[in-house]
Amino acid sequence: MELQVGSIVNGKVTSITKFGAFVQLEQGGSGLVHISEVANTFVNDVHDFLQEGQEVKVLVLSTENGKINLSIKKTQPRPAGGGRSGPVRSAAAAPRLAFAGAPRAAAPRVAATPANLEAASGETLPPSGDQLFEDKLKRFLSASEGKMADLNRSRDGHRGRHKR
Repeated sequence: MELQVGSIVNGKVTSITKFGAFVQLEQGGSGLVHISEVANTFVNDVHDFLQEGQEVKVLVLSTENGKINLSIKKTQPRPAGGGRSGPVRSAAAAPRLAFAGAPRAAAPRVAATPANLEAASGETLPPSGDQLFEDKLKRFLSASEGKMADLNRSRDGHRGRHKR
């Protein structure tokens, strides 16, 4: 019986490697479930999700050149929450920006919000719907170049202080 791409079949895990698992299919033949197709979450080690001899339900992704590519995660329901897996970060844990020129250990940590960017640049920003991307990019590059110049001046002032 020829395997159809898109069909769901049963199989048994025969071996596990660092890049996936080989599955012996009931219809005959063997295929690979790549590590990215094992689960809906991040898979660091396939052994955390599968064991040799385990019965699994797999979806046939492709059959090219005698190789059968399979997926386990596409036979399972998608996780709730828009398909994201892993920990969800709160706004408090979002990445922060440090102001250039301040000492590394004492750098104030401020969230990158339009209000903070407006205060740092000294300009008022029009509503984001009225502003073109190019204008935003030009303003960002200008502010970035100014901050880099300040940082380089401050760093150059500290060079050469150590005399032998």
